[in-house]
Amino acid sequence: MNIYLALTILICLSASFAYINQKYLKLPFVIGLFLLSTILSILVFSSKIWLKLPFAEIKLIIQNAHIDKIILDVLLGFLLFAGAMHTNWENLKSQIKSIAIFALFGVAISTLLIASLFFIVSQFLNLQIDFIFCLLFGALISPTDPIAVLGILTKANVPKKTEIKIVGESLFNDGVGVVIFIALLDTLNTGSFNLSHFGVLFIQEAVGGILMGLLLGYFLHLLLKSIDHYETEVLLTIAFVMGGYSLCNYLHIAGALAMVVTGLMVGNFKQEIAMSDTTQEYVHKFWELIDVILNAILFIIIGFVLIVIDFKTSYIILGILSIFIVLVSRIFIVYFPHLLFPKLLKLENKEAKIITWGGLRGGLSLALVLSLPESETKNILLIATYFCVLFSILVQGLTIEKLAKKK
Repeated sequence: MNIYLALTILICLSASFAYINQKYLKLPFVIGLFLLSTILSILVFSSKIWLKLPFAEIKLIIQNAHIDKIILDVLLGFLLFAGAMHTNWENLKSQIKSIAIFALFGVAISTLLIASLFFIVSQFLNLQIDFIFCLLFGALISPTDPIAVLGILTKANVPKKTEIKIVGESLFNDGVGVVIFIALLDTLNTGSFNLSHFGVLFIQEAVGGILMGLLLGYFLHLLLKSIDHYETEVLLTIAFVMGGYSLCNYLHIAGALAMVVTGLMVGNFKQEIAMSDTTQEYVHKFWELIDVILNAILFIIIGFVLIVIDFKTSYIILGILSIFIVLVSRIFIVYFPHLLFPKLLKLENKEAKIITWGGLRGGLSLALVLSLPESETKNILLIATYFCVLFSILVQGLTIEKLAKKK
């Protein structure tokens, strides 16, 4: 299947599902598309029983599509930039302590906690999974997905202060999670764990990504300020996202963090000086449309992951238990610092509940697990990740508004 045909199918499915959702289901955009995509995947998956569809060929096409590369190398940079550009920095700054604690220490502690619980449960089920793979699962499932959060939470009427904390956390902790995942994957590939090497790699990825984001954002600001032609300025933003993200991948630094910082700078750093009112309107509307279109494609794609999974009973049980492991970890990383440093975080009990339940997982986690080397362990982790994402989007995503309204 050529690229144009694949893109045509994705756009047609996205448009069809978006219409069905808007006309009949009336669910939040990303939830509706993910639900319909999952239903379609289940129909295709079960077709080998009740219909003579070329299931093996369909599965091979999806496997060869390299979904992980599509998400990590193409969609992620655009979506993070768009989400960050529409985020108010002053709002983030007002909650920076909470965001920093959850995004940095929260991900690190959650990775260890999830890995330990996952290892114990897998041993209980007689599934021999090396602890390094448990750590990799902890790293890829710990970050709350900014794409899922921005697509669902902002429509759920969550109190503004709470929304800022969750959105801010999700924008930064995915970069931290990706960096930890890459460092752990490097350890897996080299066959030995070296703490100093891990630390250097982490600093290179994380600090390098933030510095690159500042550099790209400031240089783009200077270019935008030097002209007043909205068509060219829109093109410049596209070029900096595509070129900057590719450069980060080439230099082995965190492109995710770079795009978040670049987006924040474009949307907040002397925007009225860099762009005229007309340019601001076009730039923001363009990236809003990009955000919607790519979100639609993303949630269609991650629904199709179901087709490439090989299910076994013990794997399914572990997948279901993984949901509870992730929830327990989320409760711990929210409530433990809340109880330990109440004056630092200043969380009310209701706000803590919303932050706990609003920790959504999405396409980033699935992309990371799909990027693992082929093995039976990868299939186990893929099932566990898919169950967590499925529960997160369809259950947590649909009930977060009710929790926010509950007194």
